[in-house]
Amino acid sequence: MKPFHFYLASAAVFLSEQALTLSGYQDIQLAYSLWVFSAFWFVWAAILTLPLAKHRMKSPLTGVDLRQRTHHVVILGGGFGGLYAAQTLGGKNVRVTLADKRNFHLFQPLLYQVATGGLSPGDIASPLRAVLNHHRNITLLQAEAVDLDTGNKRLVLRDGTLDFDTLIVATGVSHHYFGHEEWASYAPGLKTVEDALDIRRRIFLAFEAAEREERPDVQRAWMNFLVVGGGPTGVELAGAIAELAHTTLRKDFRRINPADAQIVILEGGERVLSGFPPSLSDKAERRLARMGVTVRTQTLVTGIDEAGVTLRHGGGEERLASKMIAWAAGVKASPISGVIARAAGAELDPAGRVVVAPDLTVPGHPELFVIGDLAHHEYQDGNPLPGLAPVAMQQGRYVAQVILDRLRGRAGRRFRYRHKGHLAVIGCNAAVGELGRLRLSGFPAWLIWAFVHISYLIEFDNKALVLFQWAWHYFTRKQGARLITGVDPFPLVTSRDEAPKAAAGAPGDRADSKVG
Repeated sequence: MKPFHFYLASAAVFLSEQALTLSGYQDIQLAYSLWVFSAFWFVWAAILTLPLAKHRMKSPLTGVDLRQRTHHVVILGGGFGGLYAAQTLGGKNVRVTLADKRNFHLFQPLLYQVATGGLSPGDIASPLRAVLNHHRNITLLQAEAVDLDTGNKRLVLRDGTLDFDTLIVATGVSHHYFGHEEWASYAPGLKTVEDALDIRRRIFLAFEAAEREERPDVQRAWMNFLVVGGGPTGVELAGAIAELAHTTLRKDFRRINPADAQIVILEGGERVLSGFPPSLSDKAERRLARMGVTVRTQTLVTGIDEAGVTLRHGGGEERLASKMIAWAAGVKASPISGVIARAAGAELDPAGRVVVAPDLTVPGHPELFVIGDLAHHEYQDGNPLPGLAPVAMQQGRYVAQVILDRLRGRAGRRFRYRHKGHLAVIGCNAAVGELGRLRLSGFPAWLIWAFVHISYLIEFDNKALVLFQWAWHYFTRKQGARLITGVDPFPLVTSRDEAPKAAAGAPGDRADSKVG
């Protein structure tokens, strides 16, 4: 509904037009009266409009004077932290630019399901432009940052520059091979869509190669699936591979029995899921054993090559032949952390994460926020916050609100993480979870896990697709995304005359690397 002053101004215009018309007919007295009356209406409309004009000059939420230059917030990274910060700032009287190397937001907690054929990449990814297109104050750029000029408040891109008033860095982490980057080609991690598709390709190629292989020792190497690291990612991936071998693929091959596959978790610590209470770790390990997964704790990986891994356990070394190895043992900060350390004098922790102040800023640089997995922020109990999606979500909302509070002239408050609990799925109908003082396992924990993950998906179509896929898999035990893509895999098997690489593989480096 249009405001009352709009009708007053319209009436004034109408009366002015009538006055001009009458003056043309020599009715001067009536025309003069209408001119006076229309002027009165104009003044009244102006008086009523003035408070609204003043109100519109300043945002009701931020207090930013629109006659001055709008505050520019640059967000680097479109993960959970960056996206939630952008959504909180959407529609406010600030100018926002979100820059990311990718044009989509990826729901990383479900990458393991893409890696095992349960979901397609599009089911867990959302185009950033589609997610944020209704916020007219947000600009999206596909760009990569390579340097930072804190003095001039300028972000240096690979192909340009980007000036800012406030910078939010939320670029996340990547795989950490503890100084053995050469292992990456033999044991891919699970952080990107490409990683998931690579692991999916390796898993299904392993079954295909084993079906054709005639040498028993090489066939066993193809059927050995090793997961390095016993955290949530490692446990979830190993459980999904076990379900694949024992359920989904059980009738698909003629020469091999997929259930003969050996799935092994190699963990350097004393137990899997070390972030959970020991009782839940114990339940998870027992459930994995029932699913056919072997858990080997206090086991150090000292070498990885194309034929398998070299282990150190109990003072002795051991060799495991395998053609399919996945890395879930550790993470390190993205390279931008080194840029921040050099440009802003930031302190880095041993994993390369930026040590931040209680308000998530880099000390001495109130215009520079670091959030999510890239930030080292101590929790209320003095321990660093874990690299979980809820942490990044809360931090994204928090820094956006701090920026708005600053523009209002209000003092910011320190960040306090509200820990709602954590969950880890082991397989269909099986999960463990700690929600406050409540500790759950089995089917109830799995139901909560499924509900939480569906709710965290960004777009409605992603929620609907994943829910349908899960329901279909639950009742049929079929997984429809079992596609082998990528480079030409042939020759898939070697001739009988060639010596099997599994027997002749070099033991690799001997430098100890604790995993998990």
